[in-house]
Amino acid sequence: MARYKHIDTSPRFLAVDLEKQLLPGSFAHAVHHLLDQDFDLSGFDARYHNDSVGAPALPPGMLLKVILCAYAEGVVSSRGMERLCREHVTFIALSGDSAPHFTTLAAFVSSLGLEVASLFAQVLFLCNQQGLIGRQMFAIDGVKLPSNASKARSGTRADFDKQATKLEEAARKMIERHRVNDCDGGAASTTEATREAKAAARLTKLRKEAAHSQCSADSDQGELGI
Repeated sequence: MARYKHIDTSPRFLAVDLEKQLLPGSFAHAVHHLLDQDFDLSGFDARYHNDSVGAPALPPGMLLKVILCAYAEGVVSSRGMERLCREHVTFIALSGDSAPHFTTLAAFVSSLGLEVASLFAQVLFLCNQQGLIGRQMFAIDGVKLPSNASKARSGTRADFDKQATKLEEAARKMIERHRVNDCDGGAASTTEATREAKAAARLTKLRKEAAHSQCSADSDQGELGI
């Protein structure tokens, strides 16, 4: 009888390069680099008055990365985002293992002005052009993202403006949903429970289709006399 080495996936301490956990070609990798290197976030500096006194603040760019990437995973509450930053390697990498508390995330998103929707829309537009936004991302009720990236590249200025407007409206809806969920802990819990239920349903469907595929393969082999 064959014997195999046990693969242990339980928690452990590992020495890893966090930035390398953001794989090139992924949405998180693109968001990380765009907000770090290509967008001017200095406008957020005026919020803080701790240059000579007070504790250092968490960088707005990092918080924006966590928030936008959490939205992509269907997480629209600060408690859910805090959990991701403790448990999910991508979010541990995005946050530099700083483990932002949900109250910090909630206070930050509640203070954001309308301009952040435009910022998020620009990031989403660029990621969409790179084909990094799939149908399974941003599965948030009431939020629809335009997905015709090829048309945006070759279309008219009106096509570009139309897509940009839709992206900004979607970003605004996500931010508003986030704020509502933070104000109503029960709603946030329901949102996360719905997300977990959908994940379980997808796994059940996958296993059912795998079993059906295996039965079909066995049947084909039987007909061929294998």
